[in-house]
Amino acid sequence: MELNVYLAGQIHDNWREEFRKAASEWELPLQFFGPMENHDRSDNIGEEILGEQPDNIFKDEAASAFNNLRTQILLQKADVVIALFGEKYKQWNTAMDAATAIALNKPLIIVRPKELHHPVKELANKANVVVETKEQALKALSYVFEAN
Repeated sequence: MELNVYLAGQIHDNWREEFRKAASEWELPLQFFGPMENHDRSDNIGEEILGEQPDNIFKDEAASAFNNLRTQILLQKADVVIALFGEKYKQWNTAMDAATAIALNKPLIIVRPKELHHPVKELANKANVVVETKEQALKALSYVFEAN
């Protein structure tokens, strides 16, 4: 059995790369996908497809349409969603992806430090599992594959 894992969360550092590497080291049969990790490509995809937009608001709207298309397709393909909430960046996209996973009835693991307990409490209450570290999320996935 292989699981399709959607990694939701900010795209400004290499947490996904670290997560994929650790999963590989643990020899977990996981296939990963998530939002476009190339920030410039994500911001410019609307103009790359539709052409130059009249201003930054239209540019953002065009990019959002294509990013939302990508997210919807990949979230529907996911067997499980891991949503990482960190403290360094705004977490609006993470919250949207986690809420979408809940609406799609996808198993959801939320990773958030204790300091974010309050702002993430409603989403955490709807998640299947809430952990504080990426390693704990990997351990949760590892447990799925344990034999009786």
